[in-house]
Amino acid sequence: MSRIGNKPITIPEGVEVNLNGTEITVKGKNGELTRTLSPVIKVNIEDNVMTFTRPDESKASRTIHGTTRAVVNNMVEGVTEGFQKTLELIGVGYRAQKQGNKLVLNVGLSHQVEFDEIEGLTVEVPSNTSVIVKGASKEKVGALAANIRGVRPPEPYKGKGIRYQGEHIRRKEGKTGK
Repeated sequence: MSRIGNKPITIPEGVEVNLNGTEITVKGKNGELTRTLSPVIKVNIEDNVMTFTRPDESKASRTIHGTTRAVVNNMVEGVTEGFQKTLELIGVGYRAQKQGNKLVLNVGLSHQVEFDEIEGLTVEVPSNTSVIVKGASKEKVGALAANIRGVRPPEPYKGKGIRYQGEHIRRKEGKTGK
């Protein structure tokens, strides 16, 4: 029994949801998101409330039931409020800066690492040691933040690297002399 799949989604004011077969389009103040859903799950929209039903109790339909509802809920939440991830640069000389529509990172490598801005996402650099990725698509925001973090993941001995805000890094003890 999927608890998440059975929860209805209330469509907020100012959000328009169009269902065309298996393709769903959600429009709001932060943009428009489109996704193709599984044909197994049936989506019903009545009086600004979306419900999701599965045809049977097979394993395939049970596994996709909650996932489909969660994906559509993230789309609705994304076009109304949006998503953001904040990254912190920890280390001597580690800094980030915005040059035009590119994010440039200096993180102790022999070269600067550049990221082009992706359509639908905005990258802000409020200080030279923090980067904020914002957008309507939770998937794209998380992917870009993970790519930025992947340039220099935090290491366990000194804690240097790029980490998510609030992320806890397990520290290890270094070598000890005799």
